[in-house]
Amino acid sequence: MDPTTIPADDPTDAMDLDIPEERRLGRTSPRAMARIRLDLDWESSIARHRDTYVATRLNLWRDILPPALEADLMDRPCGHRAEHAFQPGELIPAWQPRLAVELRGRQFNRRFTGRGDIQPRLGRYYPRGIFEGVDGIFQQDRHPCRIIALDGEQIAVDLNHPLAGRPLHLAATIEAIWSQGDERGGRCNEVAELVTANGPGMQTRWRDLATDFWSDHPFFRRDERPDAGFYGEARLVDHIDRTAIAGISGLYRRLIPAGARILDLMSSWHSHLPEDPAPAAVTGLGMNADEMAENPVLTERIVHDLNTEPTLPFADGAFDAVVCTVSVEYLTRPFEVFREVARVLRPGGLFVVTFSNRWFPPKAILLWEGIHEWERPGLVLEYLLGSGGFAELETWSLRGLPRPADDKYADRLALSDPVYAVWGRRV
Repeated sequence: MDPTTIPADDPTDAMDLDIPEERRLGRTSPRAMARIRLDLDWESSIARHRDTYVATRLNLWRDILPPALEADLMDRPCGHRAEHAFQPGELIPAWQPRLAVELRGRQFNRRFTGRGDIQPRLGRYYPRGIFEGVDGIFQQDRHPCRIIALDGEQIAVDLNHPLAGRPLHLAATIEAIWSQGDERGGRCNEVAELVTANGPGMQTRWRDLATDFWSDHPFFRRDERPDAGFYGEARLVDHIDRTAIAGISGLYRRLIPAGARILDLMSSWHSHLPEDPAPAAVTGLGMNADEMAENPVLTERIVHDLNTEPTLPFADGAFDAVVCTVSVEYLTRPFEVFREVARVLRPGGLFVVTFSNRWFPPKAILLWEGIHEWERPGLVLEYLLGSGGFAELETWSLRGLPRPADDKYADRLALSDPVYAVWGRRV
């Protein structure tokens, strides 16, 4: 895989960082600090993946870099990029057969959350603590594990890291170097864990086995009243912070060519499209006319309820690109909508779906709420595959950046909202 073909973003442009830069990276002082972007590239049977983690305050005296990268980072200036291909077992522990365990169905605690009966589903992830009577696992263990086989009263569970067994490519880019005050101890970080822990690998199938997302009434919602009433009042608010918005805009800038005819699906008062390169036209299709009237990039505005009528009111091949920003979780007929998106795209046209971990709970589908945050890109991949109109599928994630100091959640959340993106091209 050539990782340079997967667009990376530089959302740090939106950050107010007053950092005096030194000339080169080094471990000569416990005060030496750096901001380094880590890009983890890997492939699955259905897509290519990049997971980006921006380590904003690495302590160069204390934190541990992978030796294969450290040799090419030390004594290097800002802007330098080091990269290395890791074989399975080199960056994270190798896949171990002993961690694929067979359990009895009664060991799956269906009352684990205390909010109703949970059923085990093939290919899905669950906290390890949901399994009872397993050596080394306690009820408080929230590390994810995957069900890889269901046969009557038998359950097979994979306790390996979700990326175990895969070749990985890791790149590190030096974005800033500076000195801070006196060193007063602190945590020692394994830099590789920053980008590989807590999710990467979960956004695809297990060994070509389709994940069972479709049981348990996945497209029901807490509030099944008509959407027109819920969205009748204009809500001129952004649902993610400015840094996450910059990350999404940067991705759109890299993926969508200049002069494109763009459909902003499920549009509102902000499209999060970049000003440059300029599109030829942007059509907004959303639920509230007043919200879209406030959106200055839209050249056409159409009120349309996709959950009532998934057919798009456009001709075949009308658009070069379609974007759906922080809204896919509200679709109750996603396969029909995605098939329509394929129809209105020109051959080779791009469909990009971006989202985070915040939404309106009453109108999000129950499946979205019930799965792990990192399974959601996998769900959108299944939408693209199931619609039959897309190829060249890719995913991207962005984590680690600090939340803007003036954000309303800054006193409770240190990090910016994560960004997840899934895209494909019209066959």
